[in-house]
Amino acid sequence: MGLWMIDMWPPSVFQEAVCYRNPALTADTLRDALISGSPVLQAQYEKYGPGEKRLLSEAFQPNSTIFRPVVVHSPSDWIPSHPELAETFQEFYEKSYRCIPRAQKKTIYVQTIGPFGESSSGTQAYIHWLKEYCQAFFFGLPVQIQGPVLISATGCAFRVNEHSQNLQIHAGDVLRYLKRVKPADALCIVGATMIDLYPRNSWNFVFGTASLTEGLGIFSFARYDDNFYSPDYRGRLKISQLLAPLDYSVFDCYYTPPITSTLLLRSCKTLTHEIGHMFSLLHCQWLGCVMQGSNHLEEADRRPLHLCAICLRKLQNALGFSIAERYKALLQWIEAGEDDAERGGACSQTQLHFPKPVEAFQDHRKWIRKCLSILGE
Repeated sequence: MGLWMIDMWPPSVFQEAVCYRNPALTADTLRDALISGSPVLQAQYEKYGPGEKRLLSEAFQPNSTIFRPVVVHSPSDWIPSHPELAETFQEFYEKSYRCIPRAQKKTIYVQTIGPFGESSSGTQAYIHWLKEYCQAFFFGLPVQIQGPVLISATGCAFRVNEHSQNLQIHAGDVLRYLKRVKPADALCIVGATMIDLYPRNSWNFVFGTASLTEGLGIFSFARYDDNFYSPDYRGRLKISQLLAPLDYSVFDCYYTPPITSTLLLRSCKTLTHEIGHMFSLLHCQWLGCVMQGSNHLEEADRRPLHLCAICLRKLQNALGFSIAERYKALLQWIEAGEDDAERGGACSQTQLHFPKPVEAFQDHRKWIRKCLSILGE
C-alpha cells in the first residue's frame, strides 16, 4: 500500500483569531533542521556557494523578511487541527521511498479531466500557464499536459453533494484511471479538474490527494471560485434528482469557474503543493511555505507561493537545480505575463491572444527579486 497525503478543507466555523507562533522553533532548531547534525549532510551543505548559503541561512535569522514564521490565526487552521511531526532535511534525506528523477523516468505529466473554463482559447491558455509555472518550479524537469479527457473516460462514480448541491467525482476512481494511463517515462502523473472531489460516500469533499510512493495525484480547483459557497453559485444543480450511475451527460456544459488572476494564483499553489508531496515533501511545519497544509480557503490564501529554506533544500537535493536559475525562471514566468498584458496577447507558442493575468503575483515577484539580490544575481 502506498503512502498518501490528503488535503481536505472541511466546513469550519472560524473562532476568535489567536495569532501565535511556535515558540519551540528557535534559531538553533531551524539551523539543525536545515543543515543537520550529520557530518555527511553538513559537508553537502558546505558545497553551496556563498550566496546560496546566505539565502538559506535566512531561515534562522531573527526578523528575516525572506522566510517568515508560520502564524496560526485560528484553532481551525491546519497545524492545530492536524498535529504532524516536522520533518528535518536529514529525515527527508534518509527516507527509503524518496522520489528521485531517473534518465528514463523524469517527466511530470498533468492530466486535465473534464471541462476547464467556458472558452476553448481561455482553457488552452490557462493549461499552458500552469505547465510553464510547474516547469519553472520543478526546474530542470520536463512537464507535459495530457488530455483533456471527458469525465466519462475515467469511468468514475459521481454524485451531487447534499450540502453544497454541486457535482462531485470520486477521487479514488480517478486515481485508478490515472494509474492505468500513466506513461512509461512518467516520474509522476497528476490529474487536474474543475469538478469537486470526494473520496468516499461518508466524506463531504476532498480538495486533493497524492501518493508519496506511486507518483499519482488528483486535485480540484472547484472551490477556488470566490462564489463557491454563495447561494447564487452557478454550479448548484437547480433540481435535486437521482443520477443514473453511468449517465455522464449531467457534466455536459457544467459550470466551471472563470479564469482570473486569483484563480491562477491559487491553482499554481495547489499544483506545486500536490506535486511536492510526490517528491516526498510532507506538510511543512517550519516556516511560511507552499507546502503548509491548509484547512480552509482563507488559510490557503495566506500560504505563500514559495518553498521555505528547509523544503527548498529538500527539493534541490532531489532535482539538483541551481537555486538562482530556478528563481530566474519563476520571475520570467511572471514578467512574461506583464509583457503579454502590455501587448494585449499571450501564449505565443499556442498562438492564442489571451493575456496572462499576473496581477495577483506581484508580491511574489518582489520576493523573488529579494532572493536574487541575496544570491548576488
